Amino acid sequence: MLRGGRGGTPGYGVDGPGYACGGCAGNGGVGPGPGGVVTTARLATAPRRGAGTGDVSFPLVTITIGVLALQGDVREHRAALEAAGARTVGVRRPEELAAVDGLVLPGGESTTIDKLLRVFDLDEPLRARIADGLPVYGSCAGMILLADRILGGTTDQRTLGGLDVTVRRNAFGRQVDSFETDLEFAGVSSRGAGPEGDDGSDAVHAVFIRAPWVEDVGPGVEVLARIPDHEAPGIPAAAAGRIVAVQQGSLLATSFHP
Repeated sequence: MLRGGRGGTPGYGVDGPGYACGGCAGNGGVGPGPGGVVTTARLATAPRRGAGTGDVSFPLVTITIGVLALQGDVREHRAALEAAGARTVGVRRPEELAAVDGLVLPGGESTTIDKLLRVFDLDEPLRARIADGLPVYGSCAGMILLADRILGGTTDQRTLGGLDVTVRRNAFGRQVDSFETDLEFAGVSSRGAGPEGDDGSDAVHAVFIRAPWVEDVGPGVEVLARIPDHEAPGIPAAAAGRIVAVQQGSLLATSFHP
């Protein structure tokens, strides 16, 4: 999930095909896709320093990524992360949250997840960890949960916040309006596979299911992907140019399931 950001700053990105719903990586990070996973296997093959040899050495580290396991496509997230080499744990309790190095908020029903966070006494501990800099990726409903502001939500709906964005819930329409497309995604380096964007980067395959989009962003938010600003088959005309992926500090969110 963690991507080496510009200038070596830790951050997020998307890396590798076939991830059902989240988990993103780039150089020096944790997540699915080649080149983006810091795991026991990868670090074990790094150069080591023998006694008096001067060789470079790194400690053996295993990253534990939590997946919020209250509702939504939890199994798909965990399977993708584990296939990439990360250790995962389902998070339902504050003590499980306290033990993770990063967290995925999966796609699902944002209003249901919001209510269950309160039932399981996870809302305040999770807000506190986000404020302390916990790396978190939110996909679809997870984007709504990370947003500071919602349009189209229920009257009692709350968010965890952290991303200085306004999102519109169910912006792309109903279940029957679901669609798939390939998007240019900032910071995704070309690996010689899949369609390429105009900047030479690999396109990210995106699945939109009753998805939100971002209406506006604050000054500290980086826009990573948009719907193309021209009409395309299967994509609602009103969606052209809409923001669908953002990053702010250690928080990443996408409208879609990558």
